[in-house]
Amino acid sequence: MKFFVDTADVDAIAELNDLGMVDGVTTNPSLILKSGRDILEVTREICSIVSGPVSAEVVALKAEDMIAEGRKLAEIAPNIAVKVPLTWDGLKTCKVLSSEGKMVNVTLCFSANQALLAAKAGATFISPFIGRLDDINLDGLDLISDIREIYDNYGFDTQILAASIRTANHVTQCALIGADVMTAPPAVIKAMASHVLTDKGLDQFMKDWAKTGQKII
Repeated sequence: MKFFVDTADVDAIAELNDLGMVDGVTTNPSLILKSGRDILEVTREICSIVSGPVSAEVVALKAEDMIAEGRKLAEIAPNIAVKVPLTWDGLKTCKVLSSEGKMVNVTLCFSANQALLAAKAGATFISPFIGRLDDINLDGLDLISDIREIYDNYGFDTQILAASIRTANHVTQCALIGADVMTAPPAVIKAMASHVLTDKGLDQFMKDWAKTGQKII
């Protein structure tokens, strides 16, 4: 499974990238706002850090304007994936940009039918939002499973990019189902290393080591 980090915080991206934990980055208007930086400037810096796909989202609502914005964003770097919403205009934009050889990430997917349409339109990535489905008492992981089965049935190349991941358990379940990619905030990725028994075992090792009175260096 590929790990994308869902943030526009360049320091957090650099830290995870140095550990080999970043295969790509996803951003959105909310994350750009949180960064407090110009979208073109911060996206260019992220692309200089990460060699994998960096999703930059259009903000227009009509296809003609989305296409123009997508082309502008794609000029930033060769590894830009233009992010478009799963609307009819977004699908039109996906078809045009993917036909031009650009990577396209179709976002805000909440149904298998939407994912099927995105694949037909040539999407590089489809981003089903797990956490937001969980918020309304629907199982977001069921959607990942449905999309995986449909894509496998028909040999679609579109990669399933599990998004809106809230917990380390979400990551485990998406990996078991067969999502190609997951994107999560830095805190969730770091939380994957935590386990109460690891902490307990390390604490005991340190106590026992102190009793030996030894030093390694």
